[in-house]
Amino acid sequence: MSIPARYHLVLDRIAHAARRGGRRPEAVQLVVVTKGHPLEAVRQVVEAGARHLGENYLEEALPKIEALGGEPLTWHMIGHVQSRKARPVAEHFAWVHSVDRLKLARRLSAFA
Repeated sequence: MSIPARYHLVLDRIAHAARRGGRRPEAVQLVVVTKGHPLEAVRQVVEAGARHLGENYLEEALPKIEALGGEPLTWHMIGHVQSRKARPVAEHFAWVHSVDRLKLARRLSAFA
């Protein structure tokens, strides 16, 4: 199954589950995790309509963020963040889902 087909299948499953739960499908936001996937695969899912992308590693994310800079994307950091990497994470990611200590939260806030 192609990447766009899999993406749309997941969206359909989310919509079905949301409706079963009495929610609007638009109220559920899918974050597509691109960890370990090559840029071409990420481009395909973006072309299929994905707008929220998640990455575990800053070093893997930066080339993808740069290459897809013309797209209206929201990047999510879902992996552990070291305090020394707070500045580039704050500069390139709209969301950080893995804040595990107050010191990191303060550093991210200072650089946001």
